[in-house]
Amino acid sequence: MLEGKAMVKETDMPGKMQIQAMSFASQALDLYDVHDCKSIAAHIKKEFDKMYGNGWQCVVGSNFGCFFSHSPGTFIYFALETLNFLIFRGAS
Repeated sequence: MLEGKAMVKETDMPGKMQIQAMSFASQALDLYDVHDCKSIAAHIKKEFDKMYGNGWQCVVGSNFGCFFSHSPGTFIYFALETLNFLIFRGAS
């Protein structure tokens, strides 16, 4: 498990949820090739949907831009190994 090696860049998530996000990312990296960002993101999204209810979004990659709205307390952006992870629950 690699979640202890993650570097949080920005978040408004509660600490327990942050740890869960990094744990799911670490699990995904154990299951999928580091270049299979789509499968890694899908794994994390599905785990968040199961644990915290539907509506989660996940973006994984080494170079991406984004602009989005999120529900308060549901956003994290962190780096693990060579990838960046953006996880959030969308806001209307």
